[in-house]
Amino acid sequence: MLDLVPVRQGGTTTEALAAAADLAAHAEAEGYHRYWVAEHHGMPGIASAATAVVIGHIAAATRTIRVGAGGIMLPNHAPLTIAEQFGTLDALFPGRIDLGLGRAPGSDQIVARALRRTLDSDPNAFPQDVVELQSYFADNGRTGIRAVPGAGAKVDLWLLGSSLFGAQLAAMLGLPYAFASHFAPAALDQALDAYRRNFRPSVVLDKPYAAAAFNVLAADTDDEARFLASSTEQMFLAIRTGQAIELPPPVADYRDTIGVQGRTILDNVLECSAIGGPDTVRAGLAAFVQRTGVDEVIVTGAMFDPAARRRSASIAAAAFKAL
Repeated sequence: MLDLVPVRQGGTTTEALAAAADLAAHAEAEGYHRYWVAEHHGMPGIASAATAVVIGHIAAATRTIRVGAGGIMLPNHAPLTIAEQFGTLDALFPGRIDLGLGRAPGSDQIVARALRRTLDSDPNAFPQDVVELQSYFADNGRTGIRAVPGAGAKVDLWLLGSSLFGAQLAAMLGLPYAFASHFAPAALDQALDAYRRNFRPSVVLDKPYAAAAFNVLAADTDDEARFLASSTEQMFLAIRTGQAIELPPPVADYRDTIGVQGRTILDNVLECSAIGGPDTVRAGLAAFVQRTGVDEVIVTGAMFDPAARRRSASIAAAAFKAL
């Protein structure tokens, strides 16, 4: 499960973080394997900017589920800092921490400069940062610096992407790969194909291991799910039109109010989605798994009512068990 820790309109960050911990405990009880949060900055509706801190909060509220970043935007950080943060998390919650790495800033250029002060335009910078981070965890001495904590940490490292770049890098380094098809589905099939074709075995993996994200906005009926999904639809449309907002309450017949252009935007961004009751969700997930052949599906999707979101997570879990 991927959770952006949404802040509701009229709500607070405190409430959003409490809801995330509650949802993670529910996901654990329903049999989900991982619970990831993502780094975003300057977004009024997302409370996971301090991603490592949020991971610690969620891991403390659960017992067995793996918890991690989907992902950390590595260009924003020195690799040593991330090694220390996730080495600390691994020491606190041994054997439960995942670290997904992305190369987008998760923000605009002004915020990116504020985070790291310098922006490197070298296309090799991200691969070099990934290799440097691996070196800290491996404690192989190649950097001349020992990460404490971090050296020897058993953190599961993933590469994330929404284009062919991440797929090719994950293949070259022999790392697991996760594709952000929940909001950028256009290159999904090409990226998975490139990853599998170009994969080189490593000490981490002997064969490709891929995940892809899929929006599940489920309820007991199709009509109820479409109504509840309008909160996510409003957020996506606002982001795509340059107006980031807090998560709004659902609106009846929302798609009828946004015109052809708005509906086209949503159809494109939400291509990899199942919005509906249990049968609709089961069919949508089955088709997605058949299309992609992924080893794991990353379920995501925000709802204004935390109870409705827990119900949606339960319906998705039941669908997977039925498959």
